[in-house]
Amino acid sequence: MKFKYKKILPGLIRPIIPVLLQYKQNNPISYEALVDSGADMCVFPAEIGELMGINIRTGHKGSLSGVIGKSGVVYYHSIEIEIGGNKTTISAGFSYSKKMQEGFLGQKGIFNIYIVQFLYRKEIVELKPYANVN
Repeated sequence: MKFKYKKILPGLIRPIIPVLLQYKQNNPISYEALVDSGADMCVFPAEIGELMGINIRTGHKGSLSGVIGKSGVVYYHSIEIEIGGNKTTISAGFSYSKKMQEGFLGQKGIFNIYIVQFLYRKEIVELKPYANVN
């Protein structure tokens, strides 16, 4: 699956791809998230989880941290994520942190399921499910 980088500002592009997120039997929601090799987990703003029907604070609690240091609390829930027609159940975090501006597709949940290739000069990010790779 190949996805075009998204233009953020003139001269600024990012590997942001469309995904479908679903919790239990609720209706799936469309969302765009950053493919982030520096993120340990898949994490989304809590508001996205609420739209999916998740009672956020009932999840397994953890700390949200990154390159800018510790920035809040994250609550993990089991959800289904669909990328390019491929559905997978993952543990995703949801945070109310004001620093959580966008969703991140990280190591556990994406990079452990897909071979990810960033083709910056072509402005493409490519994901291949491990089961379909020789």
